[in-house]
Amino acid sequence: MTDLPLTSSHWGTYRVETVNGAVKALHPFEHDADPSPIGPGIVDVIDGPTRITDPMVRKSWLEHGPGAAPELRGREPFVAVDWDTANRLVAAEIDRVRTDYGNESIYAGSYGWASAGRFHHAQSQLRRFLNCIGGHTQSVNTYSFAAGEVVVPHVLGGFREFVYGEAQWDDVIASGELVVAFGGVPIKNGQISQGGVGNHVQRNHVQAAADAGVQFVNISPLRSDVMAEADAQWLAARPSTDAAILLGLAHTLIVEELHDRRFLDRYTTGFDRFEAYLLGHDDGIAKDAAWAGAISGLGADTITDLARRMATSRTMLSVSWSMTRQDHGEQPFWAAIALASMLGQIGVPGQGLAFGYSAMNSVGNRYARLPVIALPQGANPVKTFIPVARISDMLLNPGKAFDYNGGRYTYPDARIVWWAGGNPFHHHQDLNRMVEAWRRPDTIIVNDWCWNAQTKHADIVLPANTTLEREDIAMAGLDPFIVKMDKAIDSIGNSRSDHEIFRGLAAELGIEDAFTEGRTEREWLEWIYTETRRVCAGNDVELPTLEELERDGWFEVKAPQKQPTRFEAFRHDPEAAPLQTPSGRIEIFSETIASFGYDDCLGHPAWFEPYEWLGQDNVGDALHLVSNQPTRKLHSQLDHGSVSRSGKIAGREPLTVHSTDAAARSLSDGDVVRIFNERGSCLAAVVVDDVVRPGVVQMSTGAWFDPGRDELDDTCKHGNPNAVTRDKGTSRLAQGPTAHTCLVRVERFDGVVPPVTAFEPPVIERQ
Repeated sequence: MTDLPLTSSHWGTYRVETVNGAVKALHPFEHDADPSPIGPGIVDVIDGPTRITDPMVRKSWLEHGPGAAPELRGREPFVAVDWDTANRLVAAEIDRVRTDYGNESIYAGSYGWASAGRFHHAQSQLRRFLNCIGGHTQSVNTYSFAAGEVVVPHVLGGFREFVYGEAQWDDVIASGELVVAFGGVPIKNGQISQGGVGNHVQRNHVQAAADAGVQFVNISPLRSDVMAEADAQWLAARPSTDAAILLGLAHTLIVEELHDRRFLDRYTTGFDRFEAYLLGHDDGIAKDAAWAGAISGLGADTITDLARRMATSRTMLSVSWSMTRQDHGEQPFWAAIALASMLGQIGVPGQGLAFGYSAMNSVGNRYARLPVIALPQGANPVKTFIPVARISDMLLNPGKAFDYNGGRYTYPDARIVWWAGGNPFHHHQDLNRMVEAWRRPDTIIVNDWCWNAQTKHADIVLPANTTLEREDIAMAGLDPFIVKMDKAIDSIGNSRSDHEIFRGLAAELGIEDAFTEGRTEREWLEWIYTETRRVCAGNDVELPTLEELERDGWFEVKAPQKQPTRFEAFRHDPEAAPLQTPSGRIEIFSETIASFGYDDCLGHPAWFEPYEWLGQDNVGDALHLVSNQPTRKLHSQLDHGSVSRSGKIAGREPLTVHSTDAAARSLSDGDVVRIFNERGSCLAAVVVDDVVRPGVVQMSTGAWFDPGRDELDDTCKHGNPNAVTRDKGTSRLAQGPTAHTCLVRVERFDGVVPPVTAFEPPVIERQ
C-alpha cells in the first residue's frame, strides 16, 4: 500500500487506491496508530448524484437579476452555465455592489473547515481575492470557543498558546493523579485536527494515563464523554451549570482553607474581589457547595468531596471547548482559571489547567510547533466586522449597533454574501431564523463541491474540486507529520480549485497579476514550502527539500526531548516572565472587563442563570438537548457519505433518550420523534440508553438541514438540531454561540413520516 498516492485531511492521512481514474478506496496511513473511519466516506460520493460539475445559477436570479425572488432560495431550479458566463455574472455583481454600496457590503465570513492543504485553503483564497478588489466585511472568532477567545486574553494575556502549548499528556501520565474534566475528554472529537492529522494519539494518551493510575472525573450530562476504559467517575450535572459547580468548588476551598494563598498573592490579581463574591458579601448569597449542588443537581456532598480531592491530589483541571458554547459561556473558562489558581498547581508539569483535551488530536501533545507559512491574504482596507455567530443579526438588522469586547459597532448592509470552504447551515443556530435572514442579501455566492443546504440556498454556485483532485501539502504546525498530498484523480466535470476559480474572476476584473503575482498553483506551493523551510531552519528545525518530500511522501518532525509549559517560566519568576495582561499576572478580577459596564459579564467569574435550563420554574416535560460533535464526520462534512449514513436510523439522526424519559413518553428504540420548541422542530430516531442524564437528550450536529417543502414548514426532516437551538450571543463581551443551552419537547411522530431529501440535488436546467 505504501506506493499508493497520499492524501491528508482534518480527520487523517490515507493512501488512495484508484482504478481506471476513479477512487476505489482510501486506506489508513501506515503510521497512524488509531486511524479515523471518516475518510473512506468520500469514496461513494466524490462522483455521485450530489456532485456539482458545472457553475450553477438560480433560475430567478439568472432571469431577473440580483435580489430576484429571494423567498425561492432553497426551492428553485438551477441553470448550468459555462465558466465564462459565471465569471461575467459574478464580476458584474461585484462591480455593482462595491460601486453602489461600498466594499463593506460584501460579507465573506466563510467560516469552516474546508481542507487540510496549506495552499488550497478556501478562506485564504477568498480573502486574498477580495482584498485585491478593495476588501470586505469579515467575521472574528470561532464557533468552537468564541467566548474563550475573548475572555481568556483579558485573564491570561492570550488564548491559543495556552490551548496548544499547555498541559501535555506526557506530564499527566508521568506525574498526575487526578483529571477533573468538565465536558469530559471526548475521544471522538480527537479524530480531527485543523491542517491534517498523521497519527491519532488521544485514545492512547487517555489509556496510558489510566494505566498509570491517574483517576478521571467526568462532569458532563453524557457518560460517554470519557471513554469507558478510563473508568471515570461520572458526575451527571445539569447542562449549562458548569460555572456554578466551579464556584461551589472554589467556595469550599476557601471555607476549608484548602486554597494556596501564596500562589494567589504572587501570581494573581483581584482574588479579594472574587472571594467577596463567593462568600456572598456582594449579594448576600454564598456560592457554597449546597448552592452549587442545588443548581447543578449534584448535591452538596459531591461538590465538597471533589474539592477536597482536588486540593489533596496532583490535579489537572480540564475544560472542554463546549463549555463556551452555552449562555454566558465566558464564565466556565474564567471560573476554571480562578479555581486552578486557588489550587496553586498552575505551571507544575502534569497539573494545573487544560483547555480542551481531545477537542482536537493536537491538544496536549508534545511536538515541535512549526512556524509554517500560509498563503498571504494581503491587507483588508475594510475594517467592518461581526462576531462569527451573529450572521442572522447582521442580515436582519443592517445599521443596528451591537456590543463586543468593550466596543460599540454597527452591522453593515450586506448585499453580497460569499462562502468558500464552510457551511453556515451546519454551524449556525436557529436555522429557521437564518433562512429568513438569508433572503435579505441581493446575491449569495458559494464555492462548494456538492449539493447541500447551503448550495441549494445560493444564487450562484461555483463548483470546487476536492483534495483528491489537486496537489498540496498538509503542514499546519499542529501535527508532527508533513504530508505531500498527491493529485489522485483528474477534476470531475468542470470543477476547479478555489485558486483557479478566483484566478478566472480576477482576470475578468483585470486584477489577475495582483492576485497570482505571476505564479502558477505549483509555483505558489513551492514558494509556501520554501518559505516554511527557511523559517523553520531559523528555529533549528531542518525540513527536507520539496523534492525529498515528494519522493518519500511524508516527513515526521521529531518531538523535542523537553517542552516547557506556557506557565513554567511565569511560575519560576513572574516578574521576569510576566503574562501579557495589564498586571502581568492572572487576572481573577479584570479591571478592563469591569470598565465595560456589562450587566451580563462582570469583572470576575460569576453565575448567571441561563435563558433556559432544567432548573428554571415551569419546566414541565421539557428536556435539555445536547447537540455535541458527531462521531462519523467532521461537523457536516461527508454527511452524505457511506460512513456517516451507516450511523443513521432509517436515514435519520439518532436521538439518545434516557430510559425514564422514554418510558414517560412511551418511546422505544427506532421510533421517529418530533423534537420541537418555539423556534422550530426536527425529526429523529430514538435510541434508548442510560448513557445520558435523565432530563437530557443528545443528538449530534452535522445532519444536512432538510426543511419541509411547504413554505410554512419549520421542520428539518433529517435531524439537524440547529432547527431548535437559540441564536443568542453568550454575552455582550464575546457574542459567541449558545447552542448548548436549549430546552425542547419530544413526542412520537404519529403522522406519515416524510422522506429525507437532504441528499437529493435540485432540478438542473441546461441552456
